[in-house]
Amino acid sequence: MKAVRIHEHGGPDVLRYEDVPVPPIGKKDALVKLSASGVNYVDIYYRKGLSQTKLPATLGVEGAGVVTSVGEEVSDLAVGDRVAFANSLGSYAEYISLPAERFVKLPEGMDERLAAASILQGMTARYLTHDTFPLKAGQRVLVHAGAGGAGLMLIQMCKLIGAYVVTTVSTEEKASIAKEAGADHVILYTEQDFEAETKRVTNGEGVHVVYDSVGRTTFDKSLGSLVRRGYLVLFGHSSGPVEGFAPLRLQRGGSLYLTRPTLYDYIITRRELLGQANPVLDLVKSGRLKVRIFKTLPLAQAAAAQGLLESRATVGKVLLEI
Repeated sequence: MKAVRIHEHGGPDVLRYEDVPVPPIGKKDALVKLSASGVNYVDIYYRKGLSQTKLPATLGVEGAGVVTSVGEEVSDLAVGDRVAFANSLGSYAEYISLPAERFVKLPEGMDERLAAASILQGMTARYLTHDTFPLKAGQRVLVHAGAGGAGLMLIQMCKLIGAYVVTTVSTEEKASIAKEAGADHVILYTEQDFEAETKRVTNGEGVHVVYDSVGRTTFDKSLGSLVRRGYLVLFGHSSGPVEGFAPLRLQRGGSLYLTRPTLYDYIITRRELLGQANPVLDLVKSGRLKVRIFKTLPLAQAAAAQGLLESRATVGKVLLEI
């Protein structure tokens, strides 16, 4: 089969489109013929070595497709089932083999490509708003990178709960898209100080929670945008990891909270996985949670897909078609 792997860490040029054996399956595994793979910043972290895995490695942590075979001890999946998965390496490939319990069956009639474009960022938006900081109607939120795939999901999830959403974007085009997703106030961070503007539109009070996937360049002002005892939820570092942080900053900001969650810790058990994934897939299928696919490229162009993401030119999701 064809797969995109790395043999060393580095730029997009280290991605190799090559022939590899179809992965074997164990007694509790399922083999899936993939239809599509989502492209995410975590793929870039693995490529650069910010996230560690054994090399050579097939990249990609999100996908959807059709079950082609199952192990002898698998009882809840069958050949022909349409499934999706997230947070497991190996989706930049024609086939993937995983423990059957890591796959989620798709709702009847749901498009596999839509599932591949939504399951990881949809579950991320759900756990951040329902578990990490259980958001309540009427609370105020700041979402960074509001026109990206995760940002658009977060805006919509926050609005479904009934929150007031402020978001940051870099261009007028992205501002329009964030507004379409439901954002109440959009800040062009290239022209405005987002901390000052967030305070202004909240009558000097700030927001109850900041969902920050950017990291280094937004971290300090994200803390400054919070109410007393507010939460900074740092769930990514697209601008680089935060370094040299003094915990005393939290006290001086008003007894603030800082957390660095990851999806993995919210979907460890089968029950947790289904509890996050099924509501998201149902929302997407019903149209209440809309997925904006920015571009779809063939698997062989994975390097170009990651380049698009790194350029911050994307508005929505980048997808690899397999």
